[in-house]
Amino acid sequence: MASAECLVADGVALVRGQRLLFEGLSFRLEPGGALLVTGRNGAGKSSLLRLVAGLLAPDAGTLSNPFGTALLASDQALKPDRTVASELGFWAGLDGASPEAVAAAAEAMAVTQLMPFRCGQLSSGQRQRVAIARTLASGARLWLLDEPANALDTASEARLVAAVEAHRQAGGLVLAATHQPLGLKDAGSLAL
Repeated sequence: MASAECLVADGVALVRGQRLLFEGLSFRLEPGGALLVTGRNGAGKSSLLRLVAGLLAPDAGTLSNPFGTALLASDQALKPDRTVASELGFWAGLDGASPEAVAAAAEAMAVTQLMPFRCGQLSSGQRQRVAIARTLASGARLWLLDEPANALDTASEARLVAAVEAHRQAGGLVLAATHQPLGLKDAGSLAL
């Protein structure tokens, strides 16, 4: 799908802790597209997602992100003493998401039955599904997913892929840092 509006990195470099993570990095991601970022631990995959999210600035080059953006980070940012419902409600309030969007996202990731539970009671896979549901409900066009399949069983991974593909079909974009193949159709790849 061609569009004048796209995510563009041109000759981007990033230094963290006086260490060059990458330089000369260029890519373009258009609506409906997906790009899988791969590389060894410490190569800068998570830092690239934070850069695209606007949490870091490039040390060289330019980055243009005209999209509303949701970041699914490795730290799921779920308070252990709060219920799933209150956490999803809190994030929905920040994102301006409707209760219907939250309910649809919870259903898509099979967390509806977990709503009354405290986040600290959940397994790793359940917490990851709740965090993914938060991303789905956000309404953001660009999803930045850091190791989204971590701790997911086969059925939950299939739900994740279905949600990503539906998002792309609706004109959304996905940039995912991953060590595992996600099975996304026509996804580009970027090795760091």
